Amino acid sequence: MIIETLSWGKLEVTEEQVYHFNKGIPGFDEETDFALIAMEDTPFWYLQSTKEKELSFLLGDPFAFYPSYEFELPDDETEELEIQSDIIVRCIITLKDQVDKSTINLLAPIVLNPGNRKGKQVVLHKSSYLTKHTLLSEKSVEDGKGGD
Repeated sequence: MIIETLSWGKLEVTEEQVYHFNKGIPGFDEETDFALIAMEDTPFWYLQSTKEKELSFLLGDPFAFYPSYEFELPDDETEELEIQSDIIVRCIITLKDQVDKSTINLLAPIVLNPGNRKGKQVVLHKSSYLTKHTLLSEKSVEDGKGGD
């Protein structure tokens, strides 16, 4: 399948890369199909709308930045995504002009079921996570390299 992107122009993606979001992503309810595009040798991905070339999200592997990141997926979300075993968890990154000010949203991860290619942004209601955590890893913060 060929999709159009703002960053790369026309791009070929496989069916296995396309995930269906029944209710879209909050704020973008009309867009339901997105391609997950890996940025080779990095902990980053793009989630690109298959229809709107202007709509994409930079995603990060939360475990690369916060190794102790964990949450319990609510039963209704597990059922909606029809999760049996494997899942992929990514979080939306907000880039800032100063890269060290960029943030990752650990409160509302993107949960993907690679088995049926369903996805959803899940808000963790009973969580101490925030929508804006620094991209500095826990280790950097513990080592005193977190800086303000």
